[in-house]
Amino acid sequence: MAYFAELDNNNIVVNVIAVHNNELLIDGVESEQKGIDFCNTIKQSKWVQCSFNHRIRKEYPSIGFTYDELADEFVRWQPFASWTLDSNNNWQPPVPKPEGYFYWNEESLSWLPIPDAG
Repeated sequence: MAYFAELDNNNIVVNVIAVHNNELLIDGVESEQKGIDFCNTIKQSKWVQCSFNHRIRKEYPSIGFTYDELADEFVRWQPFASWTLDSNNNWQPPVPKPEGYFYWNEESLSWLPIPDAG
């Protein structure tokens, strides 16, 4: 099975569909463009192949992810307003996470210990 992400005009993922591998084959070799052409028979849009097992384009996207054309990879949505993207397209908090069990508190812009559940 192959997967394709549908993008809006801002390269935001609006849908992800599964396509049978037979729809990608040209003389027994998979072709992303052939898959895109097939997707366009379903709906005319901008399509990019993605990988459920993360073999291409960094991550398997969900609706709301962004496709970074320059890096040719999908970027997760921003988890908190204070977090920024690093050079590897990973979201980073303004304060590094300490060792142990902590959760991010956006109001205080700090990591707080997870209360003992026991």
